[in-house]
Amino acid sequence: MILIRLVPKETNINFLRLRKAAFGLSGLAAVASVIFYLALGLNFGIDFRGGILVEARVETGANIGAMRDAAATLGLGDVSMQEFGDPRDVLIRVEQQDGGEEAQQAAVDAIKAVFASDIGEVEYRRVEFVGPKVSSELIRSGVLALTIAMAAMMFYIWLRFEWQFSVGAIIALVHDVFLTIGVFALARLEFNLSIIAAILTIIGYSMNDTVVIYDRVRENLHKYRSLPLVDLLNKSVNDTLARTVMTSVTTLLALFALFFFGGEVIRGFTFAMIWGVLVGTYSSIFIAAPALIFLGVHRGAKGAPRGKYANAERVEAKDSDDPKKITDDSTADSKGEA
Repeated sequence: MILIRLVPKETNINFLRLRKAAFGLSGLAAVASVIFYLALGLNFGIDFRGGILVEARVETGANIGAMRDAAATLGLGDVSMQEFGDPRDVLIRVEQQDGGEEAQQAAVDAIKAVFASDIGEVEYRRVEFVGPKVSSELIRSGVLALTIAMAAMMFYIWLRFEWQFSVGAIIALVHDVFLTIGVFALARLEFNLSIIAAILTIIGYSMNDTVVIYDRVRENLHKYRSLPLVDLLNKSVNDTLARTVMTSVTTLLALFALFFFGGEVIRGFTFAMIWGVLVGTYSSIFIAAPALIFLGVHRGAKGAPRGKYANAERVEAKDSDDPKKITDDSTADSKGEA
């Protein structure tokens, strides 16, 4: 059987050499994301702005241009339309109308009347009204969900590892969330409840990737007690690189299929997921791991493995004119046990 490897079995890539450039680039990207958000704002969907959502099916095939022209004569403000799934199906979004529920119903009746005369037979499958009170509650709930998720993960990592690992993981998560919000603000993509769900999924994915690397770091902290921290972190990232790349690539294959063939309804969600997987993989390697250097992680990380590796020491030479030989006491221990 031929096995396909996306990453060679033994890698020795010096990721940490790029840590300063990565921190600088990520810092600029995070600041740019905040500026985009403050200057442009998010293109909130009806879930957050309030308004009318109508799902319709045109038996003869949806002519979006003709339907948009017909709706423009009604003076209802911002009316957006998009096909989804079947070419006959169209999703219509109308901004919040002044005058309460009666005004919303009048707007729906006006749309139905103009479509009946200009478009033909239209089947209305779903009509939803989202009021301003509900939309403001959804915004608060979305922010609260993101905050609680990150706080709970920070607490768990603190208990499972050390506070340095917890802070490093949160830095990576905040980086991922900021960049995702920034790209939505810049690209003017619709930001709705499904995007909140995507961001929560991104947080979970990124945290899972980070924990895998941190677990190997914790193990190596006790296995190689004298190895310089930069070299130890490089080794830990390389040890888990095959798993990281394989997980990311297989996830992206499924997401790209959904993005290109899943239709308009889930396109925003899948775009957020694709962006999140890319950014989350980057942050786990170039943000979460190097952050441990600046946070001053020590060799006594709790929960690390004990046993024959407890006294194992590995001395690896730095770049110098007189490099030292690499030794590993664990090899001697294993020979003695044999």
